Amino acid sequence: MKTITAALIVQNCIAGNFQKNYETCLALISCAQKKGARFMVFPEMNLTGYVAGPEINTISRPITQDMVAVFSHLAKKFNLTILVGLAEKTPRNHIYASHLVFCPDRTLEIYRKIHTAPFEKKYFSAGNKIKIFKSQGLVFGIQLCYDAHFPELSLAMALKHVDVIFIPHASPRGSSQEKHDSWIRHLRARAFDNGIYIAACNQTGDNTKGLFFPGISLFIGPDGNVLYKSIDKTEGIHIISIEKALLNKIRSHKMKYFLPYRRSDLFKV
Repeated sequence: MKTITAALIVQNCIAGNFQKNYETCLALISCAQKKGARFMVFPEMNLTGYVAGPEINTISRPITQDMVAVFSHLAKKFNLTILVGLAEKTPRNHIYASHLVFCPDRTLEIYRKIHTAPFEKKYFSAGNKIKIFKSQGLVFGIQLCYDAHFPELSLAMALKHVDVIFIPHASPRGSSQEKHDSWIRHLRARAFDNGIYIAACNQTGDNTKGLFFPGISLFIGPDGNVLYKSIDKTEGIHIISIEKALLNKIRSHKMKYFLPYRRSDLFKV
C-alpha cells in the first residue's frame, strides 16, 4: 500500500467515566471510517481518562474480553487498525499507561508506556518492551506522551524500520498554541533525525478531575517538515496521509537519511 489514510483523533476524556468515553470512542471510529481512514489513533488513556494521583486506583480498569471483542470486531469488519488507550490494571494490581492495538488480521497487541513522568512514578508501573507493530502495509511504533522526550527510544524504533511513530498524549495545561510550541521542538527532531513520520494527538477539554487538556494534533514528515497541524481545541477527527513515496525519497538520499552512516561501533543502540 503506497498511501495509508489515518485519523488522529482529539477526544475529551472524562476521568473515571469509562462508559461515556467508550461510547464517544465508538462514535468517532464510525465517523473516521466514513471519512476513509484505515488507522484510528486515539489519545493516551482515552477510555479511562487520565489522572496522576491516588484516584488512578479507582479509574484504572482491566482489559476485558467484552472490550477486546468489540474493537476486534470493528477492526475486522471494516478493515481498520484501531489504537486506543487506558489506565490498565493488571491482576496483580499494577497500573500501566497502555495503548491497545487492534488489527484486521490478528489478536490484540499492547504497548505499555516505558517512560513514566516523575509525578506518575508513584502510581504507574513502567513497561519494558520496545514493541513494533505491522498492519496494512505499515510498520509503526507507539510512544506515549513523556516517552517522546527520549531520543534513544525513537532511534531504537527507527533501527527496527518503522515508517511512523504514533504518539498519543494526555498532556494537560497551557493553550493549544503553547502545547504546539512545546511539541514542535522535539517532535520535528525525532522525525528528521530518523527519517520517519511522527503523528501525535492529545486529549482536549476538562477531565472533571482538575485537569484541562489543550486540543492539538500534529503530523510531521520524514524530512522534518510539518505536514499537518491543528490547534483547534474542540473534539474532532484529523485526517492525514502517510505516503510511502516520501519515505522512499528521503531514505534514498544520502544527505537526508542519516541512519545508515552512524558509527554503530561506538554506540550501544
